[in-house]
Amino acid sequence: MPAAYRSFRCSVPWLILSLEAAFIVLFYFLFSDVGAGIHYAALQDVSHVLVFGFGFFLMFLKRYSFSSVGFNLLIIVLGVQCSILMENVPVLLSDRTLEGSLSSIVQAAMSMVAVVISIGAVLGMINPMQSIVMTIVEIIVFCMSRWINENILEVSYHVSMMHVHLFGAYFGLAVSSRFSEPSPRSDKNASTSQSDLLAMLGTLFLWVFWPSFNSILALEKNKAILNTCLALAVSAVTAFALSGLTTKDGKFRMSHIHRAAMAGGVTIGYAASSINYPWIAMILGLLASVISILGSFCLQSCFNPPLKIHDASGVHFTFGLPAVLGALAQVVFFVMEIQTTLPSIGYQVILNIGAFCFTISTALIAGLITGLILNLKLLKPTPVSKYFDDQMYWEFPHLAVGF
Repeated sequence: MPAAYRSFRCSVPWLILSLEAAFIVLFYFLFSDVGAGIHYAALQDVSHVLVFGFGFFLMFLKRYSFSSVGFNLLIIVLGVQCSILMENVPVLLSDRTLEGSLSSIVQAAMSMVAVVISIGAVLGMINPMQSIVMTIVEIIVFCMSRWINENILEVSYHVSMMHVHLFGAYFGLAVSSRFSEPSPRSDKNASTSQSDLLAMLGTLFLWVFWPSFNSILALEKNKAILNTCLALAVSAVTAFALSGLTTKDGKFRMSHIHRAAMAGGVTIGYAASSINYPWIAMILGLLASVISILGSFCLQSCFNPPLKIHDASGVHFTFGLPAVLGALAQVVFFVMEIQTTLPSIGYQVILNIGAFCFTISTALIAGLITGLILNLKLLKPTPVSKYFDDQMYWEFPHLAVGF
């Protein structure tokens, strides 16, 4: 490795081993038995979303593909263990014995979606040490946020988990604002036809397995699957239409399809099991795709420069804005349901709106604090000149000179 590249031998391996040793000790003392849970197929689908879907989804940078896939796997396997412990903190505080099950792993893996989305916002700008610290902090804050939503704001377990998109997107954007922007003349912050194709492969994995993600915790699984499939279909169709309409030469742009095809699945997640009419799910899929593509045109010029945010993977348009639409739609459906049974809107509507605002506020505040922590010299922040560079972290024996 050239001398210009910093060595992490004395930091990253020891941090990983220390965390793993702590997890093993905690699991030894806290978990007494393996209990019954949901079927392995559910865990398998969520694993496909995390490992294959997001792993390839983040491979669009031409010189950061090793790190996109490799570090994605690293933070997932560490984060899931941390998430299992955090999910069971209320059980520990009640002096009950923890019982391991597939259900706890599935819930932990679903919580990890927030972290992977956040990592997408700072992709290529943080090193492995910073990624691990960010993962641990975000999992802790997200689990605390969900507990408050469920126990104080009385949000259902399914809806509180769907806040994973909101939390992940805005946490990542807040962290990104604390890092220096890459040079606009840098050729590393770009994609190639091959990297775009691999990223599109990730979109296809997410697109195929997203109905499982939306329905795992839903009470009416079949309804959730049907509505998610319809929303995804309309979202993808709309993405192609808008891509052709918004480009100068009328050709399709891969980045539009890469981002907007998933928007409908994110939006419908909040109310997938409560929508009784398929056409409503289809309209939400259409609106989600419109927001994803048109929002990128408006907000990239108005929102990102003043706040010094570099959204590396476009998580704001792929997950953030569609999640906002889904949360608002879920509140509207809740209001309509109450009006059919009660003469006035109950306090539950206010609590749902409060949970929505609380989740975003918590994500932004925690993200800003985490961004400041990640810039401490102890964590060896990556210099701007080394952003988006695999050679900073990986061996390339076939490269004699340069990269």
